[in-house]
Amino acid sequence: MSPVSSTSLHRKILTDLLSIPTAPFAEHAVIAHVRAFCGRWRHVAVSTDAVGNVLVRVRQGSRRVARPVCITAHLDHPGFVADRMLPRNRVRAFWRGGVPKEYFVGVGVRFFTPEGLVRGTIRAVQTALRSGVRRVSQATIDVAGEVSPGSVGMWDLPDPAIRGSRIYARACDDLAGAAAMLCAIEELIRRERPCDAYFLFTRAEEVGFVGAIAASRLRTIPRRCVVVAMETSSELPHAPMGQGPILRVGDRASTFTSAATAYCHRVARDLARDDRSFRFQRRLMDGGTCESSAYCTLGYPATGLCVALGNYHNIDARRKRIAPEYVDLNDFDNVVKWFVELAAAPYTYTDQDTLLSAQLVDLERTYRKLLRSSVRKAC
Repeated sequence: MSPVSSTSLHRKILTDLLSIPTAPFAEHAVIAHVRAFCGRWRHVAVSTDAVGNVLVRVRQGSRRVARPVCITAHLDHPGFVADRMLPRNRVRAFWRGGVPKEYFVGVGVRFFTPEGLVRGTIRAVQTALRSGVRRVSQATIDVAGEVSPGSVGMWDLPDPAIRGSRIYARACDDLAGAAAMLCAIEELIRRERPCDAYFLFTRAEEVGFVGAIAASRLRTIPRRCVVVAMETSSELPHAPMGQGPILRVGDRASTFTSAATAYCHRVARDLARDDRSFRFQRRLMDGGTCESSAYCTLGYPATGLCVALGNYHNIDARRKRIAPEYVDLNDFDNVVKWFVELAAAPYTYTDQDTLLSAQLVDLERTYRKLLRSSVRKAC
């Protein structure tokens, strides 16, 4: 398969996933898509844990890995879940996710019901105090038809569209990350790369990465794994879009496992040496907190990758309105390459930065005698 056709395939995988409705605790359609996509190959094992997280293991070739990588992404995005119909063609819906109150009233919503698409306009919202912050919790929405309880509601924004080097969609966070994982799985199978790696698709990240917490508590992720959590993170001045995916050394809450970060860095440097089109960044992305902090806190060696995101959580802050999120397609393509190489890396993860350790040993060996001989004895 030529690079052009591979790119076309990846665009379809990305566009298909970005078209599926999702919200915290209502990721069922995305989960069904992921399971169907990954269930086509004999070298891929798909399982679901007690809380609905989906674990995919890709194992082909004779090589066995003592410390395999587990790449993760979440399947939800801030959104509505219909509760019940009210008089006068209104629906009450729960809101889950982080968007300021001023972005709601008067804004369009589309509900994805079993009978089809139903549009509406937000009439009023209610707030609740959560973790010390007052957030929108419910909305009353004028709708054009019947909305079944449990139907997912998202902002009334267009289906995914590619314009230039970017793709715009109702939800890139974190469906673009999940799509990159699907592309990597496709590449590993299609190219018959020997590997033993895990891919975890989690639920309910937008309310506090509770799916990732459960996956850690339930040992859904094997304890021997090193975890690499994928995100689409709000673009920051020092981490611009289009300059490559980002090795995320930390977030607002914590810095990640140094050895895990070094491992990803080593894989990226080797990839950049062999593929001149590959570029990446290494940055502290402290605009928010991600699943990597949860994995580290709960006992896993973990780090993070991300691509820069525009209009984070659909907030166009400059125009003060709801708008599509967007990511750079070159960043997306390069993170897929990074995932493939992480899954098929020829060296084993250890709990130390092996390259840095080797450099320190070399420096010590080189300067040991001079260091000792240059000591001035006390008078």
